[in-house]
Amino acid sequence: MRSAGLTRGVPVLPVTPAPADPSTAPTPSHPPVHSSARSRRVGPPDRVSTRRLARRLVHLYVGLVLYGVSDALLVRAGLGLDPWDVLHQGVARHTGIGIGTVSIIVGALVLLLWWPMRQRPGLGTVSNVFVIGLSMTATLDLVPAPHALAVRIPLLAAAIGLNGVATGLYISARFGPGPRDGLMTGLHRRTGRSLRLVRTCIEVTVLVAGFVLGGSVGVGTLAYALAIGPLAQLFLRVFALPGAGTRHDVGHTDDHA
Repeated sequence: MRSAGLTRGVPVLPVTPAPADPSTAPTPSHPPVHSSARSRRVGPPDRVSTRRLARRLVHLYVGLVLYGVSDALLVRAGLGLDPWDVLHQGVARHTGIGIGTVSIIVGALVLLLWWPMRQRPGLGTVSNVFVIGLSMTATLDLVPAPHALAVRIPLLAAAIGLNGVATGLYISARFGPGPRDGLMTGLHRRTGRSLRLVRTCIEVTVLVAGFVLGGSVGVGTLAYALAIGPLAQLFLRVFALPGAGTRHDVGHTDDHA
């Protein structure tokens, strides 16, 4: 009742609402985005990812095939092989199995050594075991052994250069190291020794074992050891894919990876 008395007789003015601030006005809600629109939005990135994957696969398998070809050309040059192929050739001479098949068998056996070191193979690891050996066998069946030194020396140079190209291709694909490289990195982690020391010990061991078994060691072995590192570094830059880092992979230029 007191409140009624206070307001009695006081003129009540009409209240005019303040004009709405356009900045605070509610925005109209957007219609829901249908799944078809969302799929159209993510389509281009999907296509880019598919193209990138396709390029990586091409790099991987072209590189592995060329690696097998280069190994076969080293054999045909007859002036000395890389350390692992010295071992493969020595085993092949004692077993009667083709050197390409021996390469596959040795690669599979080395891959088994990954298990206690908890190494995880990738697509490139498994492909490496088979593709290089098969490509090497096919090339040896197609290319005859030359006898003239004037042919064998250029053949050796071409084989080492092609090996550098192949190394740059398949490492730039980044599908995992080959079995022999995985053995090197696994021992590096287990022993704490440097990668260079571990790699040197492995390659000297297989080289000596292959030489004792009758594998070919010569000027080609030395030329390969001196040239493959710089060639691999060069072609890793040439074949680097967009957005792909090669810092970790640069050291993975081991024979057959």
